[in-house]
Formats: sequence, structure tokens, C-alpha cells
Amino acid sequence: MLETYKVHEQMMKKALQEAEYAFEREEVPVGAIVVCRGQIIAKAYNQVEQLTDVTAHAEMIAVTSAANYLGAKYLNECSLYVTLEPCLMCASALKWAQLGHLIYGASDQKQGFTSIPGGVLHPKTQLIGGILEPECSDLLRKFFELRRK
Repeated sequence: MLETYKVHEQMMKKALQEAEYAFEREEVPVGAIVVCRGQIIAKAYNQVEQLTDVTAHAEMIAVTSAANYLGAKYLNECSLYVTLEPCLMCASALKWAQLGHLIYGASDQKQGFTSIPGGVLHPKTQLIGGILEPECSDLLRKFFELRRK
């Protein structure tokens, strides 16, 4: 169990690197990676401002990239690591992709999918929250503090 947690921390650190890229580009700092059979097959960060596309969330870009890499639309053997709990749009996309595992860092009490009663993810998707939560939350907090100044 401890070994599994260490793997989750290592992978979340990779997602945090992607979030830092977003931060540097003045995007909301959310990063994501997709892992399949122990290999990172996709990396992404929010690009909403850069692409002027409200759907260009890190999760959406990572899912598209992973599906392209695999040549398949289903990600049931994959894990998505994302620094912020996905919104309803992203969680719905993860459902359709039949994602195997969703691991996120910081919770999003305002826009996160867990606030929706009845569940959104595919029934077989395994969910883990709170991995490196302080680090993920701190980066988001720093970003919005700078935006308010």
C-alpha cells in the first residue's frame, strides 16, 4: 500500500510540473498526465486562454492525446493524474472514455464533479483524491492571489 502511494505521489509530481507550465503561461494551473501500464502516454495543462477554447482543460487535452496514442477511445487500462478535481464537463468525458483510475490532488468544492449527486464517472472507474493536496492547492491559491492584485 505504501509503495502504491509513493507511485501516486511520483505521478502527481509530474502532473504538478504540467500545472506549473500552465501557471507560467498565465493559465489556471491545472496539469494532468495519463499513465498506461506504468508508462506516461500523455501530458497536458490548461490551455483555455492560449487556445481561446473553454473546453481546453488539462483533462480533456490529456484524454484526447492518450486516445490518439493508443489508437482507441477507451482508457479503461489507464490512470489519469490531475492536480485539481475535474469539473462536470471533464468528469463526463472521463465517463465516456471509461477511464480505469482517476487520481486527483486538490478538491474543487465549487466546480468539482463530486458535488453532483448520483455519481458521474463510469461505474468501474476507481477514484482517489487528495494526493499531494497541499502542493496542488498552494499553486492554485498563489495563481488566484496574483490575479487579484
